Amino acid sequence: MSLSAFQDYLFMERMASAHTIKAYLRDLHSFEDYLKVDHQVSVDSASYVHIRSWMVFLMDQGNKHQTINRKISSLKAYYLFLLKAGLLSQSPLEVHQSLKSRPKLSLPFSLNEMNTLFDTWDRDFSELGFDETRNRLIIALLYGTGIRRAELIGLKIIDVDIERAQIKVLGKRNKERLVPLIESLLPLLRNYFTLRSQVVSDTAIPFLLVKSDGRKLSDSFVYRLVNRYLSEVSSKEKRSPHMLRHTFATHVLQSGADLNSVKELLGHTSLAATQVYTHNSIEDLKKSYRGAHPRSTKK
Repeated sequence: MSLSAFQDYLFMERMASAHTIKAYLRDLHSFEDYLKVDHQVSVDSASYVHIRSWMVFLMDQGNKHQTINRKISSLKAYYLFLLKAGLLSQSPLEVHQSLKSRPKLSLPFSLNEMNTLFDTWDRDFSELGFDETRNRLIIALLYGTGIRRAELIGLKIIDVDIERAQIKVLGKRNKERLVPLIESLLPLLRNYFTLRSQVVSDTAIPFLLVKSDGRKLSDSFVYRLVNRYLSEVSSKEKRSPHMLRHTFATHVLQSGADLNSVKELLGHTSLAATQVYTHNSIEDLKKSYRGAHPRSTKK
């Protein structure tokens, strides 16, 4: 079976992200290469014995249980696709149990570290240039809303409603959600809009956060930016956009937000995904969120 058909299935039916599809195909190609060298069978005709042999090989290569489980998940998805297509009568992974792995704990940035960063910023944003205003807005949005890096990059001008103090976010599987904005984000956003209209001449460019020439931001640009700013206040090894999302969730939960509210804000499909950081209407969500976020202006 051609892997291109599986790729189409992931994109069209599973609505998987480009990153997820790339990871699945990389794992399948890795298994395929192993089978060609050691067993001379195809991925489609591989048995559980072949898969267990590959797992042992991966362990010998120094891969952690968590990494191996992820690779096996890619195989599971592929065999499920073959079952649905009627090209396989039984998955070789039907009786497989995942390897036990110790939960990976990531330390969020402390409240003191985040306050130190924001306290170094001049509150008068009107004196800043376009690039610095955009850069600060990126950090403030990631920590102030908990959105993912891809969601941040994909934000469009029409998604921002300053009057209602909220943004519309397109999350995984094209699921939209409304995320409220804390008060301290609004003046930074207003100033950025003013500068953007002066710097970016092409009014047809839809994305909110762009470079001075109008180009859309890249994943690596946002990662390097976050890493650079957070390195000024933290010695932690992980200084990524995801760590700001992790920090957001941790801080609002510690400040009293309920788990369901944080689940909605993060765009999780289940509470299980949100619990690692231990009112469903947008208005209730705003009230709970603004009162709990440590950088919210409390009246």
